[in-house]
Parts: sequence; structure tokens; C-alpha cells
Amino acid sequence: MTITVYGSYRSTCTKRVLTTLHEKGLKFEFQPIDLSKGEQKDPKYLEEKQPFGVIPVLVDDGFQIYESRAICRYLELKYKDKGTELVPTNINALGLFEQAASIESANFDPYASGIVFEKVFKKRKGLGEPDEAKVASLKEQLNAKMDVYDTILSKQSYLGGQVFTLADLFHLPYGTLLVACGEGSFFESRPNVKAWWNRITSRPSWIAVKDLE
Repeated sequence: MTITVYGSYRSTCTKRVLTTLHEKGLKFEFQPIDLSKGEQKDPKYLEEKQPFGVIPVLVDDGFQIYESRAICRYLELKYKDKGTELVPTNINALGLFEQAASIESANFDPYASGIVFEKVFKKRKGLGEPDEAKVASLKEQLNAKMDVYDTILSKQSYLGGQVFTLADLFHLPYGTLLVACGEGSFFESRPNVKAWWNRITSRPSWIAVKDLE
């Protein structure tokens, strides 16, 4: 078994995949893609790895797949018997997992990634100063979403129920960047969200990945 990840340690999507690999206890090789040099847009990379010119890409014994959430689901399905079970098999629990995964993609990621782009990535990419009006709008919307999170998490330990799943893991990269850019109140100001956030950020898999540069 040879697993290779093509990506960047600074990439949120790459960190999502690396965290999953650690949760599953899988060994892997890492092939860095230098985003600052535009290696992800190289014609060979576009043809052979990722036609949209983004990262990460995972190659597993010759099988190739891209899109970070798809990669994470693939790893869980193929290596179900390894490490942490990250997607339940019971039909009801699976339904609640899919619900939680949809919550993350619809109610967290668009707002968190938008704030992080304005406050972190925009400057990193030399695209100017943050659009403060846009940040304020995104924060208002995300605050409303996190109020609902707090209600959900008052009844259960994790977003999909009582066990940690990919739905929780998917929050880690952008959530951590929110905290790093001074927006930790999304988590700290809500008791149930705070307890959940502390649980998921203290996992050894995330500790192993979060500070990689």
C-alpha cells in the first residue's frame, strides 16, 4: 500500500486530508506543491493530477482522487477497519452523519472561508486589504449559524450525534484559522460550541497537523 498526497501544508483542504489519514492510522508520502510558484497550474499537473488546478490530490496504489471531502470519505470507506471509524454504518446514524456533513458545507464553510479569505489569504496573496463591510456581513451570518450549532450541541457531543465523525473533522482547518485571525468568539462565546470545539481540536490527529507549514 502506497498513499501519496500532493498538496501544501498551508492549505486548509490538504490539512483536512492529512488529519483523516492520521485518524485512520495510515502511512503516507507527501509531495509538496508550491502554490507561490503556481505549480498547481502547471500544464502537466492540470493534465495528470487536477484539471481545476487546485490541491490536494491523493494517489492510492495507482488510484487517483481529488476534492478534499471526497478524499476523506474514500479513505474512510476503503480503510474502514483501520483507526477511527469516521462515518457510521448504522443507517440512522449514517443519515445523521450526512445531515451533519451538509450542515458544515452549507452553514459553516461558506462564511468561515469567506472571513478567512478576507483577513488572512487576501494579504498573503497580495490582493489588498480586507473588505471590512464584507467581513461584517459574513460575521453576522456566521454568528446566526453558530447560535443554531449551540442549540444542536446542547443535546449531543458532536454535530452528528454522540461520536466524532468526518462532519466534525471538516470544521478544523477553517475554524482554527478563524481563531488565529482573532475570531475565536464564534466558539468561545457559546458554551456548547466551546465544549465541542475543545474536544475536536484536542484530538491527536489535529495536533499532529495544525501547525504544519
